[in-house]
Amino acid sequence: MKNVFITGASSGIGKALALAYAKQGFTIGLTARREEILHEVALAVKELGGTPLVYQLDVQDAQKCKSVAEQFMEDAGGIDIAIANAGIGGDDGLFSGDSNQINTILNTNILGVTNTLMPFIPMLKAQKSGAVVCISSVASFMPVPFHGGYAGSKIAIRMIFDSWRSTLEKYNIKTVSICPGFIDTPLVTGAARRFPMKSANDAADRFLEVIDAGYTTYIYPWPYRIFIWFVRITPGKFYKWMIKKM
Repeated sequence: MKNVFITGASSGIGKALALAYAKQGFTIGLTARREEILHEVALAVKELGGTPLVYQLDVQDAQKCKSVAEQFMEDAGGIDIAIANAGIGGDDGLFSGDSNQINTILNTNILGVTNTLMPFIPMLKAQKSGAVVCISSVASFMPVPFHGGYAGSKIAIRMIFDSWRSTLEKYNIKTVSICPGFIDTPLVTGAARRFPMKSANDAADRFLEVIDAGYTTYIYPWPYRIFIWFVRITPGKFYKWMIKKM
């Protein structure tokens, strides 16, 4: 039996990943700030054949992340895959005169990833196997008005993984950055819901294949690769006009 640890597992992609791994009989570390919802996910995991272990966790708390990681490795008997999925969206509060809003996004989406994953790396190194995974975003490839904190945080974790990869691969540790477009989750609100979306369950099934295969950076679904290419070759003035229209 293999062990996977997932942050932000109470809903959206995190929950869908947990259910997908449950079908494969994994022991699954379920973490989120809302512990009561995690117990509902745990029941679904059991019904699908997985073994759930529930931990309340705010990924901004580095010490708690370390202690929970250590507890999970003790409870599960090891670690095979650690997935830093917890993250938040929202605008920057650009005209508020206060940095709290953007700083909360940056702290959660960047420090939350390093807080989550780094406690597992010594064990993965010692056993010379496993994978660390971050959920970045298509937004990491383009400027997103009013969402500089979100886009910037997703660029940052993708670059962290690009920097880690050459070192960790020496120890047979996969370093996978997954960059979803709009997935039908509670994180997608407002005008963004007008875009075509994949279900979280379809996304999770594909992400399991991607992690197992050891992809480096994976953009999902595939039409976003064309969109990213288009953004890269589009003159700045036209891009700004297009974004305003969208």
